[in-house]
Amino acid sequence: MAAYLQWRRFVFFDRETVREPSGPDGAGAKPFALPPGIAVCDSGRGSLVFGDILCGDGRCQIWFLPRSLQLSGFQAYKLRVTHLYQLKQHSILVSIGEDEEGINPLVKVWNLEKRDGGNPLCTRIFPAIPGNKPTVVSCLTVHENLNFMAIGFADGSVVLTKGDITRDRHSKTQILHEGSYPVTGLAFRQSGKTTHLFVVTTENIQSYMLSVKDYPHLELDTHGCGLRCSSLSDPSQDLQFIVAGNECVYLYQPDERGPCFAFEGQKLIVHWYRGYLIIVSKDRKTSPKSEFAGNEAQSSDKQVLNIYDLCNKFIAYSSIFDDIVDVLAEWGSLYVLTRDGKIHVLQEKDTQTKLEACKFMLFRKNLFEMAINLAKSHHLDSDGLSEIFRQYGDHLYNKGNHDGAIQQYIRTIGKLEPSYVIRKFLDAQRIHNLTAYLQMLHLQSLANADHTTLLLNCYTKLKDSFKLEEFIKTSESEVHFDVETAIKVLRQAGYYSHAVYLAEKHEHHEWYLKIQLEDIKNYQEALHYIGKLPFEQAESNMKRYGKILMHHVPSETTELLKILCTDYRPSGGNEGPGMLEGKKANSEEFIPVFANNSRELKAFLEHMTEVQADSPQGVYDTLLELRLQNWAHEQDEQIKEKLHNEALTLLKSGRFKTVFDKALVLCQMHNFKDGVLYLYEQGKLFQQIMHYHMQNEQYKKVIEVCELYGDQEACLWEQALSYFARKEENCKEYIAAVLKHIENKNLMPPLLVVQTLAHNSTATLSVIKDYLVNKLQKQSRQIEQDEQRIQKYREETTRIRLEIEELKASPKIFQKTKCSICTSALELPSVHFLCGHSFHQHCFESYSESDSECPTCMPENRKVMDMIRAQEQKRDLHDQFQHQLKCSNDGFSVVADYFGRGVFNKLTLITDLPSGKTATTIEAGLQRELLIHAKRST
Repeated sequence: MAAYLQWRRFVFFDRETVREPSGPDGAGAKPFALPPGIAVCDSGRGSLVFGDILCGDGRCQIWFLPRSLQLSGFQAYKLRVTHLYQLKQHSILVSIGEDEEGINPLVKVWNLEKRDGGNPLCTRIFPAIPGNKPTVVSCLTVHENLNFMAIGFADGSVVLTKGDITRDRHSKTQILHEGSYPVTGLAFRQSGKTTHLFVVTTENIQSYMLSVKDYPHLELDTHGCGLRCSSLSDPSQDLQFIVAGNECVYLYQPDERGPCFAFEGQKLIVHWYRGYLIIVSKDRKTSPKSEFAGNEAQSSDKQVLNIYDLCNKFIAYSSIFDDIVDVLAEWGSLYVLTRDGKIHVLQEKDTQTKLEACKFMLFRKNLFEMAINLAKSHHLDSDGLSEIFRQYGDHLYNKGNHDGAIQQYIRTIGKLEPSYVIRKFLDAQRIHNLTAYLQMLHLQSLANADHTTLLLNCYTKLKDSFKLEEFIKTSESEVHFDVETAIKVLRQAGYYSHAVYLAEKHEHHEWYLKIQLEDIKNYQEALHYIGKLPFEQAESNMKRYGKILMHHVPSETTELLKILCTDYRPSGGNEGPGMLEGKKANSEEFIPVFANNSRELKAFLEHMTEVQADSPQGVYDTLLELRLQNWAHEQDEQIKEKLHNEALTLLKSGRFKTVFDKALVLCQMHNFKDGVLYLYEQGKLFQQIMHYHMQNEQYKKVIEVCELYGDQEACLWEQALSYFARKEENCKEYIAAVLKHIENKNLMPPLLVVQTLAHNSTATLSVIKDYLVNKLQKQSRQIEQDEQRIQKYREETTRIRLEIEELKASPKIFQKTKCSICTSALELPSVHFLCGHSFHQHCFESYSESDSECPTCMPENRKVMDMIRAQEQKRDLHDQFQHQLKCSNDGFSVVADYFGRGVFNKLTLITDLPSGKTATTIEAGLQRELLIHAKRST
């Protein structure tokens, strides 16, 4: 129970008297006055509705007053109007009045949208009293769905009309309630499909359920109220039935009594308006009146009108009036009708004005809760509410109520800068309050990285592991903080297990591995975690942390690298079900991981070369170097021989053709003799092979190299001869073998051989005697052969010249009797050539390719012409000449060959005789050119 004397009073309404419209002259308008005799009133559908008693002109009117104050009316009854009910959702007006003396009230239903002779159409008339028992109508109510109407009487009975109230045929009237006490109030309550009717008398309150057959009822209380002292609230108060007694105001649900408020005084009128409870009561300074004073004119008494806000528990307005007839609500305002015919309007102030008017007083008196409730009820925006919360929080903080203050500051999240609150609670004694604020900041997803850091530091300072786990173990969809920042803070504070959990859950792989390897030192778990990652991330992390893992868990790390470089599939299936084919990394990139772990490196490289023949070249290079190192440092002969064979086998695998120089350097660095010689042979470095044997003074090997590769590189024999010639030891056997080959292949001039051997003091003439004798004999035979060939060429040249002269000077007699083609006897016509061949004309035409050439001599002639053309084309091929000269064993023969081709002479080739010149002229010119050329040569 709340005493209204403790409620704060505000002036949320402006009071004015309704005045008539101003005249044309602009003079001040006088107060608007209603006709005398107004007995009842109501409002709705844009008008105030009034009903009067019998006037002096003998008519009883129902008046309509629109906002324009143009009063209009029509005669509804002959004697008086006692009750009016204007529906808010329909243009239907229900009235009760009397047309004759006596107690015989009539109910009339008016359709205001239809007209009958200028007046509203009366759709239904029926007597209010269902039987013959005369009684006075005390109250009236109609349901907005037009299916229920209830009439209360002074004898305690209630008549219910069910069905369409606008028609006689579609409705049914029955007595719902009978009692001994006058009915003072009725109200319908609709909740979903359930309809209730509240019935209040002077002594009790009952609730009827109309949506159930037989209309069950429940008595809610054993005290009632006077006429017009009950009303139904709106949904803000859950549609409760309000009953105002002289001591208290009670609120009722259909099945129970609700709260009550101690508003003292004799209540005259009760209404509900937009969340406000309006009560008109007797002024305490005046004498009370009877509740049933009738409709006679009453003396002017002072009455108090109070407007209560039940939710926020304050009085929104209070004023004194003279003899109030009723309070109506229309056009967003309240209209107070007094007995003198005047109308007073109460206009509610706008929200901002109300808040500004009361805020100063509430804040000054520290009534922040009331200010907050008031702001909420008037739907103040979030910025305005946030400012009230902030001031309330500041007030509580200054009083030392830090728990209460932080609750108010939490309500400002999203509007107030968090740093304003955080600075106030940085003290260690207030860390609990700061933690609560930061938690809420994260829940609303408004925290930044600094806030996350601060909250986690608060948890760690408080050592609140439960809250810490609850914070970080939220579902991924509910994460309200920066995960990376949280991991950093937890790691710094030493909460490694929490940091690892967070990193694994949110897939911060780098942080997970960094904490496992650097802080927890759990190398096995880190390696296992990498094995579950997708390929790209597993590859990058093995490159980053491979050396650390190799140092502590070498075997397991090597196995993972083998898988990663051959056919990698995550152990946890993180690549997804569509990952049918494994991926592989470049094994060469992981060689640095095996620093100081040669045993694991060798195992890794050998595995890669076995399962993956196309491994990168670096794998083979490193494996060769590793095997050579092991071979060089091994002391056990059997093991060394095995390592020797492995290294040589690797060299012979054919994987070092593109990196020949690198492999050669490795073999030379480790003095791997067989490898060096093999690579020399593969690279056709025959001179290096021979020099290698020369350095080691292996004479037989030198001869073997010359015999093996001398055909490919003839200079080997010359070098061998020079080598043995420089030796002071007795090398006659080897010199003789070299000279024999030089003689057979004619590799060196004899003079050069003699000059070479002259440097050897042990080499006597007997060493080269046989060589020189054989050489001189060969040259003598060659000279004889050349002289015979020269003589033959001279004789042939002489014969050819004679034939030429004979052709020039003597006639040619053709004595051939057979065709040179078909060998048949010649017959005319026939064709004869100076070469001596004759042909049938038809044979010549069939076989000849040219009219000027002999078909029989043409092949030989063409060979000669081709040779001449080839010599002509090759005369300027200087590079080819130099190459042949360099590579030939006998350079003199090459020079002689090119000289014979005319490379060093100017060649003039005459193919056709110029017109106008005879053969004699051409011969004379040719001889002149030869003479001039001979003179220049001398």
